[in-house]
Amino acid sequence: MRNEMNLQFSALSQNESFARVTVAAFITQLDPTMDELTEIKTVVSEAVTNAIIHGYDNDPNGIVYISVTLEDGTVQLTIRDEGVGIIDIEEARQPLYTTKPELERSGMGFTIMENFMDEITVESLEEKGTTVRLIKHLSKSKALCN
Repeated sequence: MRNEMNLQFSALSQNESFARVTVAAFITQLDPTMDELTEIKTVVSEAVTNAIIHGYDNDPNGIVYISVTLEDGTVQLTIRDEGVGIIDIEEARQPLYTTKPELERSGMGFTIMENFMDEITVESLEEKGTTVRLIKHLSKSKALCN
């Protein structure tokens, strides 16, 4: 069975925890392990924080969009902004790369997403925004396939 959720909220840092908890609550219907749930919550935090800090430069007038699709034990997340975009996606995906060193950003957001998810796709257009698509196949669904 396929189930979908869509969420949008102001680009305020306090909404990052709202996004994380809301997505986690939605995916619990697939009965993920605690590790899987923690990994997905972390990925949501990283992507939403990137949208707020880098995409919108902390402009609260920006809107962050999240869609989640659950199907056959797979979680598909899309986190999107309409901010400044990423000029060089490959450079941005390098560990420790950050455009905001003055904020003591670690530059590990994309690396964390890549390590916790099975698939990641990043699309971005300058001054149009960024879309991050993430897929995770939950362990219970993997067991059912074997």
